Amino acid sequence: MHNFKFPNSWLKALEPSFDRAKLKELGKKIDQLVQQDVIIFPPLKKVFYALELVDFLDVKVLILGQDPYHQSGQANGLAFSVDSGSAVPPSLKNIYIELESDLGFRVPSHGDLTSWSKQGVLLLNSVLTVEEGSANAHKNLGWSIVTDAIISSLSKKGGIVKKYLHRA
Repeated sequence: MHNFKFPNSWLKALEPSFDRAKLKELGKKIDQLVQQDVIIFPPLKKVFYALELVDFLDVKVLILGQDPYHQSGQANGLAFSVDSGSAVPPSLKNIYIELESDLGFRVPSHGDLTSWSKQGVLLLNSVLTVEEGSANAHKNLGWSIVTDAIISSLSKKGGIVKKYLHRA
């Protein structure tokens, strides 16, 4: 059975209200899909990559996406991010356009957002896995027990940027 492991700072933060039994059930569902040769993104070792890159206490900003990219070579465990060398996906291009327009952000030539995470930006999808070629395929798999707990714990922690930038 696939045993998902949280980084320690996150486990400590989520522990009081987190249901480990449901996470275990989720791991079994993922294992069943893998046994059926379903291709899942991101690679299972990268499912909690966003949590590995930014310690719970260091999160300053949460950017929430829907689910991982569903094409080979894109999903890397960070919402909206792709590894260097991969084409910048349309959703990230749109984010870059808005950041450039609103804040004068200098648009990079790549889509690797690892450096954002290292500065305290948690790039989290509300659903942490997806099947190849099938956006939203894992929407009802049970990831909300994890992502809801993360969002709830962060809102209780405080110190998160709460202002929303938008165009008038």
